[in-house]
Formats: sequence, C-alpha cells, structure tokens
Amino acid sequence: MTTLICGSIAYDTIMVFPDQFRKHILADQMHILNVAFLVPDMRREFGGTAGNIAYNMRLLGEEPMIMATVGHDAGSYRARLADLGLSERHVRVLEDQFTAQAFITTDIDDNQITAFHPGAMSSSHLNRIADVPSVRLGIVSPDGRQGMIEHARDFAAARIPFIFDPGQGLPMFSGDELLELIGGASCLTVNDYEGRIVEQKTGRGIEEIAALVDCVVVTRGGEGSSLWTGGRRVDVPAVKAPALVDPTGCGDAYRAGLLYGMARGWDWVKSARLASVMGSIKIGHRGGQNHRPGREAIAAQLRENYGESL
Repeated sequence: MTTLICGSIAYDTIMVFPDQFRKHILADQMHILNVAFLVPDMRREFGGTAGNIAYNMRLLGEEPMIMATVGHDAGSYRARLADLGLSERHVRVLEDQFTAQAFITTDIDDNQITAFHPGAMSSSHLNRIADVPSVRLGIVSPDGRQGMIEHARDFAAARIPFIFDPGQGLPMFSGDELLELIGGASCLTVNDYEGRIVEQKTGRGIEEIAALVDCVVVTRGGEGSSLWTGGRRVDVPAVKAPALVDPTGCGDAYRAGLLYGMARGWDWVKSARLASVMGSIKIGHRGGQNHRPGREAIAAQLRENYGESL
C-alpha cells in the first residue's frame, strides 16, 4: 500500500524569544503594532508538512511517497530525503522559485509567530494524484491553495481515503470550500484554534461537521485530543513528555501516527493513541525532524501509556 503525503517541503528558520510575547504586545495598541523581539537562539531546520509527516512515518518503518514542489535551493533537502530512504520521485523542482521558507519565533510559553514565504509551494497544483500508482491512502496538508483543492478532489473522485489537514492554510478557503473538501475526506484533523476557525467559516459546529466524515480529530496540546466518530466524542489523554522543548512539527508527528493506524485498519482511538505518542516524542526535540526514536522505543511508549501494541 502506498501512502501519499501531499503538502509542503520547507526550510524552517526557528528563533526562540526567551520571554512571553504577551508582555511586549499592548492590546490597546494593536492598530499601530510595531514590535521587535531579540532572539539570541536561532537555527535552520528541515521542515514543511509533507517533509515532517513523511519523516515520522519513516521512523515507524513506513515508506510513504511525498508529493510536493521545491525550488532551485532544495539540494540539501533532496540529499536528506535520499539519506532517509524517502523517494523524491514526485517532488517537482521549479528552478525559477525558492523552496518554501518559514520564519518561526517561539516564546517560552510555546506561542509562535510565523512568517511564511510559499515559493515553489504555490505551484503544487502541477502535481497530480493520478501520476502515483498504487495509492491506497493519503493526506492533504497545508500546501498551495489550488494544489490542496485539486488533490482533495482527486482523492475523493478516486475513492481513496484521505485525511484533510487544512492547518495554516485555513484562511485561504471559504466556508463552502471547506465543506466540500472536508466532505470528500475520511478524517478532518485540526487543533483547537483551527477547529474554531472551521466552525466560524462554515457556520457549523464540530459535531455537525463530524457527520460529513468518519472522524474529526481536534488536538489540544498538553490536554490531549478529542475525536468525534460514530456519533460520539472520545477524549484521548496526552502522553506526558519528558521535556517541552519545541512544539514545531508536533502536529505533523501526530498525523503520521494517524496515517500509520489508518493503513492498518486500526480504530480511530488506537490510531490517535499512537499519534499522541509521536507528538510527545517530537516535542522533546528542537525542529520537526531531529527526534530519532527507534521503532521499538515507539512501541514501548505506546504499550506503557495505553497498553496498546504497535
């Protein structure tokens, strides 16, 4: 079975502000906002939703296929994919573009302010689901707007189950567009903030939206995640992380766990439990792709925290 990961490949420049944003932003002066944060800690990481999800699936022993667009500066990322044993067969290189770039500033409360240059990602619609043989499962994660629309529609038309993960791409879609894209998916994944945006844009509550798909997953950070499936809500507690280092990429690690479970026909609760383990492991490391647990270590965490086997 081929699992196709549609999303971005990006370089993440991550900066840490050793204080709280809220102490330096005056609510009554938002109309003339002009702030600067001194960030003594800065690094550049491999990131992007497709890159991060595929990385985490590789940790689980999977061989997912990435579908993404990159620019002329993607040489180091392409070399990394080769080192990881991840195929770049469906990673399209656009020589007149930069690879997508995220500039992320994180404060000590794990709040984030991000500036994002899409670059080649905006041309993701040049890639076609039909070009990948033997696809049986997929995910549409934040990418170029037209690419997300076309890939979701193509998955749905081919009756290939997929996760719709709008994430940071939510502002690009109207309520009607969201309802269409969600309606073709097997699962909608959002964090609690994104879930409220979906409700606001569509005019429907999460319970109503859950009627359109097999499962809606809402992640809540340290409070765990909530699943709406089969007409009921199930709460999955979070796995206590040994250290809270960096939230960047935790959602992508979580989604890799969901996809692993879907590929094996697990129920949604067991899949979400593995997803929680993956997110917990990730948050203890900087960047989206620097955690390196072996498959046995992941299995041990799943067994210890939930009594489940990998």
